[in-house]
Amino acid sequence: MNGLVLQGLTIRRDGVPLVDLDLCVGRGEIATIMGPSGSGKSTLLAAIIGDLAPPFVMTGRIELNGRDLSGLSTQRRRVGILFQDDVLFPHLSVAGNLAFALPATVRGRAARRRQVEEALESAGLVGLGGRDPATLSGGQRARVALMRTLLAEPEALLLDEPFSRLDAARRAQIRSFVFERAREWALPVLLVTHDAEDAAAAGGPILDPLGRSLSA
Repeated sequence: MNGLVLQGLTIRRDGVPLVDLDLCVGRGEIATIMGPSGSGKSTLLAAIIGDLAPPFVMTGRIELNGRDLSGLSTQRRRVGILFQDDVLFPHLSVAGNLAFALPATVRGRAARRRQVEEALESAGLVGLGGRDPATLSGGQRARVALMRTLLAEPEALLLDEPFSRLDAARRAQIRSFVFERAREWALPVLLVTHDAEDAAAAGGPILDPLGRSLSA
């Protein structure tokens, strides 16, 4: 089945259930997991990318486009993630950050340069490829971080409250940019947030980590 499928997925710590989900997110769709800090949202994302810490015990199944992700390394899962912080490499230029994400299948200097230039154009950052990331605005850095994630050719996108550090005006703009690009790339998207506006803007189902619907 295409998309991200969480089938009977439960995560417990010391026997206490933090996550209990049955959810299918189709390509180009955005589902939201909403709850306060400590409710299990980031734990869920860690399970999906294959980085769940030993105190947590997971049961159930995670599938992506028909592939069972159980036992696969983080690199082989092909799941992209955006965090609160953009985590750009300070020792690389903007273009260098983007080029770093290109898979090995993109061969040749010209082909790699072309993909980077197309990403800069898509992000509205034409002419900024040579800049130090530290000289960019918060919104520009957020767009670079997203395009770097997409250039790695993920099959799903996880959003770990990536808009929370932006001011209100920039938050709405970057949120729209991220959602539009995800739909354009036909990626299943899972957003975790404690912000009701982010959840409403996503336009998909809204659940808490225990699978209870929070949609209006």
